[in-house]
Parts: sequence; C-alpha cells; structure tokens
Amino acid sequence: MSNRLANKVAVVTGGTSGIGLATAKLFAAEGAHVYITGRRQDVLNAAVAEIGGKVTGVKADSGKLEDLDRLYDQIKTAHGRIDVLFANAGGGSMLPLGQITEEHYDDIFGRNVKGVVFTVQKALPLLKEGSSVILAGSIVGIEGNANFSIYSASKAAVRNLARSWILDLKGKGVRVNVVSPGPIHTTGLVELAGDDKAQQQGLLDYLASTVPLGRVGEPEEIAKVALFLATDDSSFVNGAEIFADGGKAQV
Repeated sequence: MSNRLANKVAVVTGGTSGIGLATAKLFAAEGAHVYITGRRQDVLNAAVAEIGGKVTGVKADSGKLEDLDRLYDQIKTAHGRIDVLFANAGGGSMLPLGQITEEHYDDIFGRNVKGVVFTVQKALPLLKEGSSVILAGSIVGIEGNANFSIYSASKAAVRNLARSWILDLKGKGVRVNVVSPGPIHTTGLVELAGDDKAQQQGLLDYLASTVPLGRVGEPEEIAKVALFLATDDSSFVNGAEIFADGGKAQV
C-alpha cells in the first residue's frame, strides 16, 4: 500500500460488512485511523479484529441522533477532526406498490435519508478544509425497479443531497460526492432472495446477465472508488456521482 491516507481520520458508517467493511479495511491499509459503526456489538468486534491496524469500533445506529452525537464526541476528543466521512450505513427491502406499508417506508427513508442527513450534518464541526464526504448511492436511484420503488427513491434523494450540499458548503473546501454501485456480491444483496441458497445463486446469475461486464461486482471494487474520492487524487471532483456498476446503468 502507498499510505495515501497516512495521518488521516476516516469514518465509515455501517462498516461491519459488505462495502463498508471492505472500504474500512482499505482505508486502514492506506494509513488512516478508521472509525466504523455498527448496530450489533458482536459483529462490530469481529469487524474491528478483521480490519486490523488503527481502527475503532463504535456501536451506533445512524438513524439515532444521540448515537451520532456519541460517535462524534469520541472522535472530537481523540482527534479533533474528520478527514474522510463515508456515509455508508443503510439498507432496504422489497415491496410492490399496493403492499407498501408505513413501516416499510419509515424504515428505508430513516436509514437511507435521515441517517445520511444527520451523519453529515452532525459531522460538520469536525470537517475541515480538504475533507471528503462520500455518500452511498446506488444505480437504482436512476433506474426503475419492480418492488423496489421506496429504496430506489431513497437513493435518488441521496444523489440530490450531494448536489445541494456542495452549494451549502461553497467555499469551505469540503467535497461531497456519491458512489453508486451496481449489483455487488454482499450478504445484503443475496438475502433479498431469501434464505434458499439456490434462489440466492439464481439472483446473482440473473443480475450478472444484466451487466455488460457479465458479472456482479465485489465489495473491494467499490472500496477502491471510495479511496479515490477520499484522497487528493479527486481534489477537483465535487458533487459528482460515480457509477461502479460494470456498465449496467449506462446502457
């Protein structure tokens, strides 16, 4: 590794699995002191052990403002700043129009929109000039997807938050960008097909058939995009949405 994040303080919310875990591992390998959050202490402990290096796990739910306050108070006391913030925590489930419930809506928008808004807003006092904020988007934010309308709408909202926030932060030297993955081989994705292994593989095979590269992506491939946005290599990239989707949303 080239230590591109040496002496940097990075935060990855939802850093215990999938894209968040892969990104935290890469950030730590590049020299950052990484803070990860997760909602389950046992899973959080396992992720910290797997990441190694300079990593701190904080049990927190990004949808709970008091948890975010506790996270940022800890970082302020230890470091006084955040150089990289990856608002990655989120998730969702599938329901078609006609079956959407208030609980379904509140859960998805609470995790993917409310959580992102306050993860970033509460970090502002710690974000200094040169800081990079990365938001977790998705290609579904620009696509129509049966049974996935609420999740898709939440990711479209994330995209527009970045567009607006770069105007709110104009002149402050803080960049905000979105990384929007296509289908990535994560536990969260395969669980959309239920617990049956054959159905999970069927989902992966189907999604691979829709990608011009002919396969689904791996979390480590998204982590590399996040690293680009975290470093000075992307110093003039601001308000952008970078698709890492094997071409799926581009055709």
